[in-house]
Amino acid sequence: MKKDVILIIGANGQIGSVLTKTLQEKFGVSFVVASDLRKDPNFEGVFEVIDATDFEQIQSVVSKYGVNQIYHLAAILSAKGEQAPLATWDINMKTLFNVLEVARLNNLDKVFYPSSIAVFGDAAAMNNTPQDAFLNPATVYGISKSSGENWAQYYFLRYGLDVRSLRYPGIIGYQSLPGGGTTDYAVDIYHKAVLNEEFTCFLNADCELPMIFMEDAIRATIELMDAPKESIKIRTSYNLAGVSFSPAEVARSIQKIYPDFSIKYEADFRQDIASKWPNSIDDSKAKADWAWKPEYDLETMTRTMIEKLKQQYKKKQVELENIG
Repeated sequence: MKKDVILIIGANGQIGSVLTKTLQEKFGVSFVVASDLRKDPNFEGVFEVIDATDFEQIQSVVSKYGVNQIYHLAAILSAKGEQAPLATWDINMKTLFNVLEVARLNNLDKVFYPSSIAVFGDAAAMNNTPQDAFLNPATVYGISKSSGENWAQYYFLRYGLDVRSLRYPGIIGYQSLPGGGTTDYAVDIYHKAVLNEEFTCFLNADCELPMIFMEDAIRATIELMDAPKESIKIRTSYNLAGVSFSPAEVARSIQKIYPDFSIKYEADFRQDIASKWPNSIDDSKAKADWAWKPEYDLETMTRTMIEKLKQQYKKKQVELENIG
């Protein structure tokens, strides 16, 4: 029986760096090809430098390793995207088209395409946003993701390409630093708490947004890709939910561990973006079709984030002392 060979495009990113390690554990290090614009010097495993805007580079790696699944994670995110809208559109769409075409021409088994709650705009219900809400995104990132969802469905309907997708909420993890998203305050806030520093939040105190802990996000991705093809009923992108909270709520959860933790609010353009996104997400279709269920709530997420970050900063301190 032929072994699966996985190509991850955008392996250095917030999701990609964690997903790569998880897939290496699942399939074996030699069967997972990580790729990005540059190689992390600490990376362990098979790595190829790929500019995903270059079709031939993707094609070459797929042929070289006999790849049969692609996880396409490369994209310019919401906040950074608003600083260069046309470039963001070009990069996000061109990289997707290259992946879809390589997958089609090489008869690959599966493609994973990440979407986002950024596809929702002010036409969608703010609370418990349904799977089939009308999409009128207000950012170029959201526009590119909603367009990408339709192209994913098109390639499935037109060519039979098995493209699967999740609408990620804000993802919170200790494994990497924030990457330019509007929900990234919810990663940075934990770093400031562990470092005993005041946190300045770029969103309003009561701005509730859907979030998910990294471990749940990775597990959801793999469970979706492992599900039988006939179970996948939605070929645009599945709503995915973990836990919804506001900056004030996450601050209070941190203050249960660090009572002196201080936060102040200085809303900027990212508040305008966030105000058009849902407060909470209805992911009942994912639960029904492939048995999705989150494991982390705000309290367990906060405890885990603080514990892991403390370990990381302690390790860094020991390394610095050894160098000194």
